[in-house]
Amino acid sequence: MKTRLCIILSLLLAACARQTANTPQLPDAAAFETEVDGRPVALYTLANGTGFTVQITNYGARVVSILAPDRNGAYADVAVGCESIGRYLDEDGARFSGPVVGRVANRIAHGRFTLDGEEYRLPQNDNGNSLHGGEKGLDSRVWTVDAHSADSVAMHYVSPDGEEGYPGELTVRVTYTVTDDNALRIDYRATCDRPTVVNLSNHSLFNLGGEGSGSILEHELRIDADATTPVDSLLIPTGRIAPVDGTPFDFRIPTAIGARIDADDRQLRNGHGYDHNWVLGGFTGEVRLVASLYDPASGRFMEILTDQPGMQFYSGNFFNELSRGKFGRKIGYRGAVALETQNFPDAPNRPQFPSARLLPGETYSQTCIYRFGSR
Repeated sequence: MKTRLCIILSLLLAACARQTANTPQLPDAAAFETEVDGRPVALYTLANGTGFTVQITNYGARVVSILAPDRNGAYADVAVGCESIGRYLDEDGARFSGPVVGRVANRIAHGRFTLDGEEYRLPQNDNGNSLHGGEKGLDSRVWTVDAHSADSVAMHYVSPDGEEGYPGELTVRVTYTVTDDNALRIDYRATCDRPTVVNLSNHSLFNLGGEGSGSILEHELRIDADATTPVDSLLIPTGRIAPVDGTPFDFRIPTAIGARIDADDRQLRNGHGYDHNWVLGGFTGEVRLVASLYDPASGRFMEILTDQPGMQFYSGNFFNELSRGKFGRKIGYRGAVALETQNFPDAPNRPQFPSARLLPGETYSQTCIYRFGSR
């Protein structure tokens, strides 16, 4: 009996050792415990009990880490981030690693829009345009944590009237939940006290081979979209809706990201690769599966579900040899992708696009789900 118990114990210890060896280092909560702008910042770890783990900080309501298993059960951190709050504060290149972006995600042409006959001017922080809420958008604010459990964290931020040029006080709430099927669910709500515009998104950057594992050009992407919104040389939509048929933007069948990224195409030149909004199919306001990403080397895949009309696909065109993730991991050129579910870029200036208008008494709502698996 003792021999049998010893064998069982040895097997259990070996299994624990393998799991520990297969689990990459995650940031320590102590590296996030500080105050920013006089408000407390912390790191929250969410897990579903199977090993799938997500870390969130209330600085920018951002995703810091996502641990997901490959086809052999080995875990990797598939989200680009920083191992300390100091790096998020000190490095410009870390600003858009994982946060909620807004009040209006993506670009607003010339940093201005007109609402009810009044023109509003925003910071021009991107080649004369406004990007992701301006100089200090929602990504650069400390959010108030309202609730935290083993698998969920909820927080809010109150953006005062006139912040970054936007009209009205806007109260934004976001809840991150880790589910039993290895998904990260993001639920947004927003209300205002006067007419305004809002378009929220999450700007996580993914590499399914693991943060710092190299290029994402072999990742296979599928997008359920028959059209995109073409852009000019400054990545502002022209207002057209362009079919993807016969173009490098047709991802209706899973295709390696690198297969056509360097094609002789004006839109690819404008974006320095892919940095465009896809007009998603099946838009009814209900959550549906719209895209998937697969890494043949590791077997990991990610499915994207949303209730939004658009998704911005960014292929990591502006990473360089100096780009670093957590613990010095080198990201490199095209070393991660963003798949941002949202309304169309520059919607406040484009009446033909879905409206970004929000009125008092209304509630803006959005759900995005990133669901992970392997094969």
